[in-house]
Amino acid sequence: MLSLDYSVAISHPISIRFRDDRIVDRLKAEAGARGHSTSAMAEELIDEGLRVRRHPLVTFRDGPSGRRAALVGGPDVWEAISGVVGGDVPGSERVERAIELFCFRREQVQAALAYYAEFTEEIDAQVTTNLAVADEAEDLWRRQQDLLAG
Repeated sequence: MLSLDYSVAISHPISIRFRDDRIVDRLKAEAGARGHSTSAMAEELIDEGLRVRRHPLVTFRDGPSGRRAALVGGPDVWEAISGVVGGDVPGSERVERAIELFCFRREQVQAALAYYAEFTEEIDAQVTTNLAVADEAEDLWRRQQDLLAG
């Protein structure tokens, strides 16, 4: 018996007509600068644009781990969520605590929560990745301290 297990990204081709050739030129230039295909660049920009329309206090930034959602004038969404969700503070007090401890504005916390509610898996993955990187850095630091003490 033969069993195949594979994942295939299903694409949904559409045709888009641009009234201004300069938009196409900029799209192609941006795609080339980032090493993306024109289609991949268009998909990323459309996705981010749609997200920003639904969440106007969210923007997108480049970083070592790729593009990520961030609060306008503030931290990455995953960082804000890490300071609000979970912990030892009752749920009813978490927003106020985040405002006090992290100097967030109320609208930033609300924007982060709204974005997180819609894109929970994405933000949870970023939180998990950050925790793993922090744990690795701490382990390395402890080993260095052991060597120095040793």
